[in-house]
Amino acid sequence: MNKMERDLRPEGQAVLEYLDGEFRVVKAGSFVPCAVTGVHIPVEALRYWSVDMQEAYANPVVALKRMQDSGKIPK
Repeated sequence: MNKMERDLRPEGQAVLEYLDGEFRVVKAGSFVPCAVTGVHIPVEALRYWSVDMQEAYANPVVALKRMQDSGKIPK
C-alpha cells in the first residue's frame, strides 16, 4: 500500500449537531451510535435523527418507536 491508497477518514465516534434536514460535524469521526440500539451508524449512511432530542437512529422503525415512547407522537 502506498500513500495514495491510505484510508484517511477519521476513526472513532463523531460528534454531530442535528439540524432540520442536515447535520453539522462538531468532531469528525467515522460513526455515531444509535440512541436506542447502540449500533454504530456510519456517518455517510446516517438518515434518521431527532433535532429536539439531538439523537441518531439506525433506521425508521427505531426512530418511530423512540418518538412514540418519548411522547413526541401518539402510539
